[in-house]
Amino acid sequence: MVTIAVTGHMDLTAETIPLVRAALRDLLAGHGGNLTGVSCIAAGSDSLFAEAVLDAGGRLVVVIPSRDYRQAKVKPTHAELFDRLHAAATDVVVMPYETADRQAYEAANRELLSRSDRLVAVWDGTPPSGKGGGTADTVLDARAAGTPVDVVWPEGAARRG
Repeated sequence: MVTIAVTGHMDLTAETIPLVRAALRDLLAGHGGNLTGVSCIAAGSDSLFAEAVLDAGGRLVVVIPSRDYRQAKVKPTHAELFDRLHAAATDVVVMPYETADRQAYEAANRELLSRSDRLVAVWDGTPPSGKGGGTADTVLDARAAGTPVDVVWPEGAARRG
């Protein structure tokens, strides 16, 4: 059994979503039922990864950063997918924070890494912003801990803004 966590950008362009979906499907294809995916199921990369894990026949572990995350941070456009992935999870871990803030996100990322053998990063290579808890920070933490990182950023991928 291999356990793979995900970190990645939320702000993927509409054109990037099918590119990332295909790259994740290809990356996970060989694991099948021997795969556990760990995700915070945020919009964008996290949810695309969670869907790919389930499509590959794997188990999904969801890490929720805080008790108020669903009502405070999940936008109406993402709510249906979030709820579907949450319901499909084999295990749901809610971090012991009331509020979804930087501290909760950093703790959730540490939890992802502590549960995984590998990290998939849907990442354009941008360095850390200095705010903490972002994709680049999680990649650096994984590498510092010796966790292998697979960067997924297909040709033509872009972020909004």
